[in-house]
Amino acid sequence: MLSLSKHEGCRNLQSASISERRQVMIGKLNHVAIAVPDLKAAAALYSGALGATVSAPVDQPAHGVTVVFVTLPNTKIELLQPLGEASPIAAFLERNPAGGIHHVCYEVEDILAARDRLKESGARVLGDGEPKIGAHDKPVLFLHPKDFCGTLIELEQA
Repeated sequence: MLSLSKHEGCRNLQSASISERRQVMIGKLNHVAIAVPDLKAAAALYSGALGATVSAPVDQPAHGVTVVFVTLPNTKIELLQPLGEASPIAAFLERNPAGGIHHVCYEVEDILAARDRLKESGARVLGDGEPKIGAHDKPVLFLHPKDFCGTLIELEQA
């Protein structure tokens, strides 16, 4: 049974059995996504001021975003700009006009097994619960931020 903890935004999910707890579900941090009001300016900031390698912009109509990836030695930064008025990033930027961290993405070996295990523990998978193809042409799912201490979590098939 789900219940809110003392701290709003962190839910108590059902604990897995001891044998399941020993199995690591998430892998490496794939990327941290930052919503930005001006993708061109943000890309120039990362490449110019920070000297990072920045990809070309790619439209992701299924997700309502245009993205660029900033390559780092140990992970990536995904800069997101709304693509269309119905974009979930547009709503985020209305609440955070300067932009900000939108989500973190972890890799998983088996996205369907991860989804099923999380749902059994009481976590909420956003959308219809079925993986969609993400910016890396791999299946992705998003988990409700209220189940993970206010952080929107993206899972990506490794």
